Amino acid sequence: MADLHVGSTSIYDNICYMGSVADMLATSPHLSHLPLIIDHLDEKHDVTAELEQGILHALQNHNRVRRIRLRMSVPNLQKFVVAIDNDFPLLEYLYIVPMAKDNTSITLPGKFQAPRLRHLILENFALPIGSPLLTGAVGLVTLSLNNIPPSSYFQPDDLIRRVLLMPQLETLGLYFSRPTLTLDIERLPLDMPIVTHISLPNLRWLGFVGASTYLEVILHRITTPVLEKLQIRFFRRLSSPVPHLSQFMSSTESLRFSSINLAFSKKNFTLRVYPRKGANVFAYTLWLRVDSCRLDRQVASVAQVLNTLRTVLSAVEYLTLGHDEKEHEEAQPTQWGELLRSLYNLKTLRVPNSLVGQLSRCLRSDDVEPPMELLPELKVLEYTATDDASDSFASFIDARKNTGHPVALVRC
Repeated sequence: MADLHVGSTSIYDNICYMGSVADMLATSPHLSHLPLIIDHLDEKHDVTAELEQGILHALQNHNRVRRIRLRMSVPNLQKFVVAIDNDFPLLEYLYIVPMAKDNTSITLPGKFQAPRLRHLILENFALPIGSPLLTGAVGLVTLSLNNIPPSSYFQPDDLIRRVLLMPQLETLGLYFSRPTLTLDIERLPLDMPIVTHISLPNLRWLGFVGASTYLEVILHRITTPVLEKLQIRFFRRLSSPVPHLSQFMSSTESLRFSSINLAFSKKNFTLRVYPRKGANVFAYTLWLRVDSCRLDRQVASVAQVLNTLRTVLSAVEYLTLGHDEKEHEEAQPTQWGELLRSLYNLKTLRVPNSLVGQLSRCLRSDDVEPPMELLPELKVLEYTATDDASDSFASFIDARKNTGHPVALVRC
C-alpha cells in the first residue's frame, strides 16, 4: 500500500497537487484510502502557516496516520502535540524531538493512544513509566526516551516491569537529563533485592545516560543474548567500581572486543571498543563516556574501568590513544601504568604527539619495576610525534630487547 506524505518534503508516490496540503486532503476523494506519513525534520526552515495547517489537518485524520516524525521548535511542537489527543489505530512510528538547545519539558495529551506503535522516540517529554502509551504498546521494537526530565524519573524496578511486556524490543535508550540533583539520584535506594530478572531476547542496542549506580541495577537484572552495541555516558567520574557492567558484558556472548580507541578531552574521556582493528568508527561494541575535567582524574577513571573489565577485555590487542593537543595537564606515570596494566594481551599501542612524554616516562625501565611488568605481549609501539621521539622511548625499547622480547618502534 502506498503512503501519502505530508510535511516539509514533497508528496511522494507521484501524487502532484496545487494548493495547500489541507485542501488536497479535503478535495481529493481518490486519496482518502492512503495512510498518512507526517514528516518535518528540517531544522533550517521553520513551519510555515500553510504547512502548519496541512499537518494539523492530517492529524485530524487520526485513523489514517501511520508515521509522525517532527523536529522543530518547542512552540510549534506543542501545537501539534495537543492535536494528537486521540486514538491513532494505525500509528507505527512516533518521533518527536525539539530543536537543539531547547530543554522545555513537553507532555503527551491524556487521550493519546497508539496500540500498533512499534517505534517510539521522544525527547524532553515528561512521560511516566506507567503511561498508558507504554502499557499499551506491547509490540515496541524501539523505545528511546531522550533527555528525560527529573520530574519523570522512575525507579529501575518500574522500568524492568515495563520492558518485560515488550518481548520484541530491539533498541532501548534511556537518557536522563543532566540533573541538578545528580547526587540525590545516586542516593536513591537502588541496592534493593532483585525483584524481577528478565531476558530481552531481541535487544541489539542499549543506550544509557545518567548515574552509574542506576545503570548497575538495570544491568544486574537483565540478560541480552544478542546485544551488539552498548552505549553509556556517566555525568560524573566514577567513585566506585561497576562490577555488574563486567558481569553483564561477560554474559553477553555476542559482544566481541579486539581494539580500543581512548580519547581524552577537556571535559571528558571517551572509550570505544571495537570487534576488530580498523572497524568503522560507528561499529563499536562498547561506547563509554565519563565527564571529568582533569586528565589525572580521567586516567584514574579509565584505569578503574579497565581493571573492572579486565577479563572481558582480555582479547584486546590494539590500543589507540587520543588527546586534545591544546591541553597541557599531565597524569602521573603510576596512573598511566595502572591503565595499561589491565590490557595484558596488548600487541600494538599508538601514542599521539601530546602524550609521548607522559607515556615514555611511564614505560621507562628502572630497577623498581621489571621491563616485562607492563604490556608483556607488546610487539609494536607507534607514535605520531612531529619530531623524532625515539630517544623518549629508548630506555623501554632497549630493556625489552635485552629480555628477548623486542618491540618495534614505528613513527606514523
